[in-house]
Amino acid sequence: MSEAVNKNRRKYGVMSFAQTRHYRLPLAGIVSILHRVSGMLMFLLIPFVLYLLDKSLTSEISFEYFKGFTSHWFVKLVILALVWSYLHHFCAGVRHLFMDMHIGLDKDSGRKSAVGVFAVSLPLTALVALKLFGAF
Repeated sequence: MSEAVNKNRRKYGVMSFAQTRHYRLPLAGIVSILHRVSGMLMFLLIPFVLYLLDKSLTSEISFEYFKGFTSHWFVKLVILALVWSYLHHFCAGVRHLFMDMHIGLDKDSGRKSAVGVFAVSLPLTALVALKLFGAF
């Protein structure tokens, strides 16, 4: 009996970190990971948002400082990252709420809803970016 067991066979289901670069993650998995990343980004940027809120509401002088501070390109990129994280997290959260109601649990519906998350959140983020950087 022990001769029939091959000790050198591959173990499926056990993947090392080096093998993950060859793994093709489905689109629903990418949306799920980005949902977590966007939540973490919003959490980490809470002090920045509170600082902006404080500077905008204190007085007229601090509001002028706020306008000058937010006109810098790096601050605009941080604000854009915050906008993307909010929009993506909201759209992916709605997707997860539908899945909690057992709507769209099969593979094809999951892929379509993942495409829908990107189809809604990315153009809205692009519109905010155009407005933020002065295109209109």
